[in-house]
This record gives sequence, C-alpha cells and structure tokens, in this order.
Amino acid sequence: MTTAAARRTPADKHDERRRALADSALRTLGELGYARSSLREIANNSEFSHGVVHYYFRDKHDLIVYCVKQYKASCVHRYDGVVAEATTADELVRGFAAKLVETIVEEAPMHRLWYDLRSQSMFEESLREAVLYIDQTLEDMVWRVVARYAELSGAAPAMTSHVAYGLLDGLFQQALLGYLCGKEGVLDDLTAQVHGLMPVLLAPASAP
Repeated sequence: MTTAAARRTPADKHDERRRALADSALRTLGELGYARSSLREIANNSEFSHGVVHYYFRDKHDLIVYCVKQYKASCVHRYDGVVAEATTADELVRGFAAKLVETIVEEAPMHRLWYDLRSQSMFEESLREAVLYIDQTLEDMVWRVVARYAELSGAAPAMTSHVAYGLLDGLFQQALLGYLCGKEGVLDDLTAQVHGLMPVLLAPASAP
C-alpha cells in the first residue's frame, strides 16, 4: 500500500464518492433542469442506485447545488491562461471571446443548468446562499479578465466588477439561449459584442 493510499481517511473516500456521483449526475441535470430532476431520475440515468445517491446526498437540492458548485469551481479558472499569456489588449479580447464561444459549444447543458438554478433561487430561499457564492466567484473571474485588459490598455476600469460582470453575463446568457434555439450567427454575434463592449469598460484616456 502506498503512503498516499494509507493516508486517505474515511472522509476523503466519502468526498471522492460524492464527486464521482456528481460527475455522473451532471449530464442528467443538464438535460432535465432543476424542476424535472429527482434523485430517482438521476439514479436511473447513472450507474448508481437510488439508494446510493440518497445515501450521499440528502435530497435533490443538496445534489444539484453540489454539482453546480463543483462544475463552476473548474469554470472560474477557464480564462486564467488567456489572462496570463496575452501580451496585448487585442490578444486578450480575442482569446476571451474565443473561450466564451468554446464553452457554449462544448458545455451548453451545464450553463443552462446554472441559469436554471439561479432563476429558481428567486423562489427557493434554500438555494440563495449557494447561488450568491457561485455568482461571486464568476464575477471575480470576469474581473480578472477586465483588470488585465485595462492594464494592457494603459487605462483604468470605468465601472465596478459587479457592473462589468452583469454586462458580460447578459451577453453570454443571450448567446447561450440563441445557441440552444438554433439561431444562426449567434456565436459570431457574441464575439463581435465582446469586442465592442470591452473598450466601453475602460475610462477614457486623460487629456495631456
């Protein structure tokens, strides 16, 4: 037995099992959404029994919040490479817009689930703490991009992180909806909109 294996505690094994269950459940959740999902439905579409799923998660709310938190925890670092590698403002915007398009194409069901959960939190108080936490991590992610863009442009942001996030998230959500509806050109529109919006986020240069 390796040293690493010997050091794994029951709590570690429990967490690993929860993560595996969440990974298995995400596809079903992304397809069905919050309202139509149940623990039994999720179990029926995975390799795990209903009893196993219920053992590791109290209810549907517990599972869905855990799944979305786990998924978004990886998403918040999606643009770190673009931020680190860009050497010009234009390069940063091109990389950022390309990543936004890529994640819509590759992971649309997961984003749909997130927006579904955020909408449900308007009605279900038990969801709000988790939604606010995830929303803040996404806002911080966007702000890292905006702050680096401002630095490369030699300017200062013209608005707060909250406003910048709201604007970019709105464009992303509209593009996601258009993509899910099969609207032609929606991803090209998103790219153009991001290129047009980013300069607006900066304060105008001061006169000499």
